[in-house]
Amino acid sequence: MAERKPIESWLTDMDGVLIHEGVPIPGADAFLKRLRESGKPFLVLTNNSIYTARDLHARLKRMGLDIPVENIWTSALATAKFLDDQRPNGTAYVIGEAGLTTALHDIGYVLTDADPDYVVLGETRTYSFEAMTKAVRLINNGARFICTNPDETGPSLEGPLPATGAVAALITKATGKEPYFAGKPNPLMMRTGLNAIGAHSETSAMIGDRMDTDVLAGLEAGMVTYLVLTGLTGSEEVEKYPFRPSHIVDSIADLVDLV
Repeated sequence: MAERKPIESWLTDMDGVLIHEGVPIPGADAFLKRLRESGKPFLVLTNNSIYTARDLHARLKRMGLDIPVENIWTSALATAKFLDDQRPNGTAYVIGEAGLTTALHDIGYVLTDADPDYVVLGETRTYSFEAMTKAVRLINNGARFICTNPDETGPSLEGPLPATGAVAALITKATGKEPYFAGKPNPLMMRTGLNAIGAHSETSAMIGDRMDTDVLAGLEAGMVTYLVLTGLTGSEEVEKYPFRPSHIVDSIADLVDLV
């Protein structure tokens, strides 16, 4: 096997890697500080489409993690980039929060329930039966079905919550139409993120806590992958998958000296 080139840029997941239930994971601040000092391109990625990059910047800064807005890449931004490339200045019926609606407004999309080009499903803590029913009818009438991410559950202090993938399954069952998922593990999210910071996959690494999204996305994008054990995937679960990360480490703290 050919030896890989040195890592010149870093992509990292947020939940389970840098923070856990609203608290920074030990070593996250040191890792980010080292990245900023190195001048190497980097992105913090999240499949959560609820918040804008500016919202996330403010929330993380309150936790003591200073990440510039331009270094945050969400599934909402990846979805907007995909739609802008596919059908510029289109129309969409959106189920989601400000992170998604703002991203679509910023690319010139009109949000409407009158014969939209797309139904776009994102994350929200207030999924309504009325909105899902409208989405089903619009898709049956010809709207294309897009989802920000396939995660079936999301974390909360009380335990797992139904997330975009679970609601997408309900809509698919009612319409017979499978959605296109723009977020991880779709390597599209990684490639558009790499393009945003002028980086290349052969000299980039992806850090994540989930085999089924982070590691798979990094692998399919041609990147070195690091699985940290501070999130959803435990070391005993790795062997259940037909693919492996390039490296497994206990936490982000183990990667500070690699930057």
